[in-house]
Amino acid sequence: MSPVVAVLDYGFGNVRSAVRALEHVGAKALLSSDYDTCLNADGLIIPGVGAFDACMKGINQVRGGPLVDARLVANRPVLGICVGMQILFDQGIEHGVSAKGLGQWPGVVTPLEAPVVPHMGWNTVTPPNESVLFAGVETESFYFVHSYAVHDWVMTDTDPFQNPPLITWSEYGTPFVAAVENGPLSAVQFHPEKSDMAGLALINNWIQALA
Repeated sequence: MSPVVAVLDYGFGNVRSAVRALEHVGAKALLSSDYDTCLNADGLIIPGVGAFDACMKGINQVRGGPLVDARLVANRPVLGICVGMQILFDQGIEHGVSAKGLGQWPGVVTPLEAPVVPHMGWNTVTPPNESVLFAGVETESFYFVHSYAVHDWVMTDTDPFQNPPLITWSEYGTPFVAAVENGPLSAVQFHPEKSDMAGLALINNWIQALA
């Protein structure tokens, strides 16, 4: 039976492209803003395009914070994409405006430090050896479109019973976090749905790992 994956529809993100990519790898995709539908799906994707603060307002309108919390408590996988990754961190700062994120991970989303912004186009990544998302596509390039990112990772949780998150890095001007794998919660800064076969392979890796 095909896994059911909900794509959270909160007014921001490449939702149609995400749905098509999921269908391409054999999942049953549901575009929905309904809390119960998104809670009970085998997987949940949080897309995101635009400003951090605007996306957070949309997330809050559909109870996205409690939804993510409830899924993670139940060990139900969540995948954030682009700004859908950024809002999982503590805070975003854009044009001097600070907005509170969902706080699943420590970190602040800040402007890219590069001569040309936005970072738009194909770029390589450096995943850790244990990565599940990048299995088989470790040396491939992925498609980025963003002007902000998390540049530092400081994990203060030293619980010996918890595995530390797996961090994938990329570089544009300076290094930035390109992906995080943290138990049921994963996220990527790039757009796998726009990254041709490598992106589809990554989505398929996530689908295959759904509990």
